[in-house]
Parts: sequence; C-alpha cells; structure tokens
Amino acid sequence: MNYIHDLLFGVYPYIAGAVFLLGSWVRFDKDQYSWKAGSSQMLSNRGFRRANTQFHVGILLLFFGHLFGLLTPPSVYHALGLTAEIKQLVAMGFGGAFGILCFLGMTSLVKRRLTDPRVRATSNTSDIFILLLIYVQLILGLLSIYVSSSHMDGQQMLLLAEWAQQIVTFHAGAADALLTVNWLYKLHIFVGLTMFLTFPFTRLVHIWSAPIWYFGRNFQIVRRKI
Repeated sequence: MNYIHDLLFGVYPYIAGAVFLLGSWVRFDKDQYSWKAGSSQMLSNRGFRRANTQFHVGILLLFFGHLFGLLTPPSVYHALGLTAEIKQLVAMGFGGAFGILCFLGMTSLVKRRLTDPRVRATSNTSDIFILLLIYVQLILGLLSIYVSSSHMDGQQMLLLAEWAQQIVTFHAGAADALLTVNWLYKLHIFVGLTMFLTFPFTRLVHIWSAPIWYFGRNFQIVRRKI
C-alpha cells in the first residue's frame, strides 16, 4: 500500500506534469487547427451565457485560490497575522462560494451537453470526458469542505500545502505528507492530477491562449439576430 501511495502522490504528479507541458507543446506545434475552445453557442443559446459565465468565473477563482493557498509558505501568512485555523476558515468560505457559483454553471453546461440533441451530436468523446471529469472534481472539492469542518485546526490543510510545495520543489518523499490526510483529499488530488494528464488531448488547451484581459473581453459573436 505504501508503494501505491508513493506512486500516486510521489511519481504520478511528475508524469502528469510532464505530459501536461510536453503534450501541450507538441499539440500546438503539430495540430494547431485543433487548438480552440470549440464554442457550441450557435447550436443552443438558451441559458448558455449565464451558465458559461458562472462556470468560468468560478473555476478561475478556484484555480488561483488553490494555487496561492497551497503554494504560499506558512511563514508568509503568519507574517500577515493569519493562523492556520483562520486560513482554513477563509479557504472554506471563499472556496464554498466560488465552488457553488461554478457548480451552478457547470450543472447547466453538463445538462446541455448531454441532453441537447444538437450539442450532443457535435460533441466528441474528449469533450464529454473532460466536462464530466471537471464536474466530478468540483463535487469532490465541495464535499471536502464538509470534511474540513470536522477538523478546524488547519493541520490537514498544512499537510496538503506541504505536499504541494515539496512536489514543485522536487523534494524527495513528498508523498509522506499525505499519509494521514483524509481519503477524500487524496481522491481530489488524484482527479486533479488526471486533469493535468489529459489536458493536452482536450479542448482545455485553449486556456494557454487566454489573454491577460480575459475577464474584460466581449463574448465571441457566433451569430447575429436579424
């Protein structure tokens, strides 16, 4: 079991990261015509704008929240007067709010993708797979808030951050930090790593092309009403 644990959380992160970076580069170099988001707005526009906005705003805020939350050393937020307990409470509050926003949009998008005949007919396997994978990951993240509420001392969050920081700094034995954390956190991490692994083979590659003014951009016009 320790061998499997080390494989999943000590080796798999580097495999996923390597495929994520090299795969994205190879796809951009060899298959640029597939480098797109593949908008389906022109096929079914009912409720799309609202759901799409909720999903993108929610998922981006969650991503950057995880990025800074996991990779910020404890000494930094301690210097700002935040204890591990307060940091966890803040993470639960904002994570819950952003997660619910994303969940509302995601639920509408999943329903649309699976039940609208026109959208479903133009969806390939990777479109449905990555959408459902993100949906599962989002649900796991929301469930982890409930788990976190049973231990408000912030110690499990410190272990998760320790693992992430040791992974990005190529520290040996990083997987040991996750030995005692709840299995739901481990599953959440595994699914997240799998998203990075499959990233280059899906429409998610368009994220690399997002301009810095992403939040202020206008919607892409795919049809005009006459």
